[in-house]
Order: sequence, then C-alpha cells, then structure tokens
Amino acid sequence: MDLRGRAAICGVGEVGPFREASDRTAVELMLEAGRLAMVDAGLEPAEVDGLLVAPLLVGAPVTLPSMLAEYLGLSPTYADIVDLGGATAAGMVWRAAAAVAAGAARAVLCLTGEAVDPESFYTRGVRWPGLPLPEFERPYGPMGANSGYAMIAMRHGYEYGTTDRQRAKVAVDQRQNACANPRALFYGRPITVDDVLESPVIVDPLHLLEIVMPCSGAIAFVVARPEVAREGLHPPVYLLGFGEKVTHSMPSHAPNLTTSAVAYTARRAFEMAGVEPQDIDLVSVYDCYTITVIVTLEDAGFCPKGRGGPFVEEHDLTYRGDFPVNTHGGQLSYGQPGLAGGASHVLEAVYQLRGEAGERQVRDCQLAFVQGNGGIMSEQVSLILGVEP
Repeated sequence: MDLRGRAAICGVGEVGPFREASDRTAVELMLEAGRLAMVDAGLEPAEVDGLLVAPLLVGAPVTLPSMLAEYLGLSPTYADIVDLGGATAAGMVWRAAAAVAAGAARAVLCLTGEAVDPESFYTRGVRWPGLPLPEFERPYGPMGANSGYAMIAMRHGYEYGTTDRQRAKVAVDQRQNACANPRALFYGRPITVDDVLESPVIVDPLHLLEIVMPCSGAIAFVVARPEVAREGLHPPVYLLGFGEKVTHSMPSHAPNLTTSAVAYTARRAFEMAGVEPQDIDLVSVYDCYTITVIVTLEDAGFCPKGRGGPFVEEHDLTYRGDFPVNTHGGQLSYGQPGLAGGASHVLEAVYQLRGEAGERQVRDCQLAFVQGNGGIMSEQVSLILGVEP
C-alpha cells in the first residue's frame, strides 16, 4: 500500500511528562491530551470519526476505545487498539492514514499515555503463567529489557568495537537537546561523557545514564485527510512513507542481536517516500537505551553497519549540530511515559516540521525520519514525514 501524501498529522496534544502522576490516572491523562490535539487541529469532536488507542500497561479494559470515545464525545466509524510496544505511536500514524485513504474515516484521533508508580519498578514483578518469556527465559536470569539491551550492547561491542564512550556520547548530546526543551524531565541538567561512565553499571555494559527513566504523561495526535488538514490551524505534516516488521518477542529468538528489522522498515519507508537517508533533516528515533540509537542509525542506512559508534562520536547530534537526533531530548532525557514515550518522537517531528520547536528548532526542517521500536528490538515501524505531500 502506497500512502505517500494520502494523509497528514494536523493536531497534537502533550500532557507531561511527570516523574509522578499525582493520583491522576492514565485515562485522565490520555483524555486531556486528546482534547488538546483536537483543539490544536481546529476540530470539534463531531468532526473526528476515527479513534486509535494504545493499551494501558495497568488495568486496561477490553472496551477501551468505546470508553474513551464516550468520554470525548466521539462516535467513530473506525476504532481500534494498537499494541506494538514502543512502536505503537508510529504504527498508529500509518494505520490512521490507511483508514483515511480507505474512506473509513476523515480524521483519526490517536491516544497514548500512562500513569506510573515509580516505586513499582523497584519491586519484584508479578508472574504471567503460560506466557513464553517468564516460562522459558526468566528462569535463567532477569531477562527484562535492561538485560536484553545489555546483550545487544555487549555483542555490538564484540563484533564492531563499539565503546562505552561512544554510547555515552548519545546520552550527552540528547541531554543537551533536553536542556533546550522546557518540558523535558531533565531540562537544565546537562551531563558529560564522564558523568555517564561514572554512573552505576546496571547491567554490564550499560550504565544508569544510558537507560530510560519511566514516568507519566500522555501524547495524542490527529491524522486526517489532506483537505481536512489544510483547513486546520497549522501547516499539515504529511506521511510520505512507512515500513513495519515484527521479528520476534523473546531475545533468545531474535534472528540477530546486532541487526534489527529497521534494515527492512527504513528501506521500505524511504522507497515509498522517494527520498534517501542523506535527504533527512531530523532523525527522531526510539532511544530506550543508547545502543538502540546506534543500531537504528546503522540499520536505517545513515551510516554503514558496524560504524554506528564512530558515527555518533564524530557527529554533533544536538539541534545545533550537523546531524540532529532526538531534539526533544529523546526518551533518555525527555522521559518515557509508557507507550507515549514512542509518541514523543512523532510529536517532536511534528513540532520541527511545523517550525514550532523554539530554541531547539532545526533550520529549514523539511523531512523527518521517525522510528518506533517495541520490545527488545522486536517490533519496528519507520516513518518519513514531510511538509510537502
């Protein structure tokens, strides 16, 4: 399916991120973000006839779309739950565009969000009997996300010589970006490479400052027909290309620890958009760990395979630099509010392409590459967004 220019993002809403939710529920946060997105799009609830919802990490009812639609005053002709882990938001963009192109809806509201209890991350998690991960991997060790990405980082270092200092450079540059984003959790708190390397090793070789911090918040956006988007309050941000692929769930079943499905999804997105990696002005890619960024840049074709470490070391990844990456601070320094963490990369691309990023605005930003990543490099969605259809 070729969706180039068939739909555009015309409204966005952001709530948080917050270190703590202060008794606000995920549903409350998502509803607020949804209302803000419709206002930003200049649309009334009656004009929004599609709804995509991210699952809640805690207490998700099976009728979540209808419940949120009722709260928001929507009567959608198209509704669904999208679950691709951290790739959910990116997956929502092209699904909403496909629904618009198929005539199932004129304007689709996409909702993501989470309210997190920070203390829950320091207690032993519950078991899920019958599911493969706890039954077949966890008996041999923790095998959570930290362990999985640590294995990727360790293997990448073994195969390609990627160093701790190179990974740390990613965290440092993204923190500098966060210091230009007042909404980022780590706004005004710069770090150095030595700060990263002197932070505690959580799972060898990953240090504390290479690992995302869970938080609370919500992000929503509206994807609409081009004619609807052009009548909005802001310049439309068009979907020009996309690619999606799921390769595994458990790390032990990954086809390759150091090469991800981004190699497929990015190629497909670039081909649909008719552009090349060198044409991209902004790279907004999932960054739950520093190694995630390095592997993604390689597999998306921004540098040769195995050269990600030297690439990030040699280039300035800040909003002022020659290769701007995650100019909102990325999840490492903006925060990871559940599945809305991945939505922050879509949101930042929209802000940059609309010329609304303030101090961190990338000059003459016309094309953005957005990557969503779910699980342990398991579920991948690539998007090319642009100001022209």
